[in-house]
Amino acid sequence: MLIRLLPACLCLCFSSRNQKKENISSPKGAFFGILFVFLPCRLIRFQQQTIQNLKNQLDMNILKKLFGGQKTTEEVRETKEKDFDKVKYDGVRALRMHQFDLAAKFLEQALQLNAEDLECRDYLSQAYISMGDLQKAYAQLQKISEAQTDNIAVLLRMADVAYMMEDYIAMTDVCDKALQLDAENVETYFFYARACRGLGDAPRAVSMLTEAIGKRDDFYAARLLRGSILLDQAQLSEAELDATFLYEHIPGNEDVLLLKARVEKAQGKLKEAEQTYGKVMDVNPFSIDAYRERSIVRTILGDSAGAAEDEAAVKEMGAKVLEPSEGIEQKIKEKMRQMDPYKVFHNE
Repeated sequence: MLIRLLPACLCLCFSSRNQKKENISSPKGAFFGILFVFLPCRLIRFQQQTIQNLKNQLDMNILKKLFGGQKTTEEVRETKEKDFDKVKYDGVRALRMHQFDLAAKFLEQALQLNAEDLECRDYLSQAYISMGDLQKAYAQLQKISEAQTDNIAVLLRMADVAYMMEDYIAMTDVCDKALQLDAENVETYFFYARACRGLGDAPRAVSMLTEAIGKRDDFYAARLLRGSILLDQAQLSEAELDATFLYEHIPGNEDVLLLKARVEKAQGKLKEAEQTYGKVMDVNPFSIDAYRERSIVRTILGDSAGAAEDEAAVKEMGAKVLEPSEGIEQKIKEKMRQMDPYKVFHNE
């Protein structure tokens, strides 16, 4: 308002000077005199205040732009990192306490805050495996493998999970990738052999295991699996070689004793088989397979009383007398079924 009045006031002041000289002491002259002095001072102060306000606002905008926005972003980032670390820590702690469902929830939340943390995905895959959610576990391992294409350990874990899902095609694909990275890794040949066996390709499975054993003579798990496959294929002499080698090196192993007893049974060495089954029971008094299979041997030997005792023991342990399982791999799957009432691992 003062700015608008200024031109008019100045005009009046200058016009009064051009007119006949007027006594400054007159009311009109006094008014214009005061106005001429007072108004410019007020306008200058008003202008100065406005400029200062604008400068202050500009300074604030510059500071906000230079520091305020970055500081806010930094604060958000730091808060996000702290939240991630805390949630991840809670997930790992729950995992170690075997609270797998709770661990999975924490770790899932952590990945929402930082999807690039591969260690968190690794922990989450462990939680999923323990929960029996194998598809999700495989998916997490797959993401880790995509980020670390040369990580053979992750590929072998994928193969192991695929085996539990009985996805033997996925196993072979993963093993192919692992062999391209390292053709000397004996574990890869072992997993590949398990996949081939699952696909019904026994000759290729034996070939893979033979390759692994050739690279590491004391690879007992490979010899055990090869002996079981050779036994299934009725290649008894070859199976006996593996069983004998294992028995000489790890005689107190339950699975080795079972393989030896089964080979002896298949060869018709029933007395030897009966004794070896007894050794299995010495190692594991609750071996249902040993009692069940020895009952068959005793029946053939004409020991009906002994066979009845074994059958009673099997029934007491909560299993029916059925045909012997097809090997150690089948035994593992049977145990998994017993532990899996909701059929997470098996859908049949």
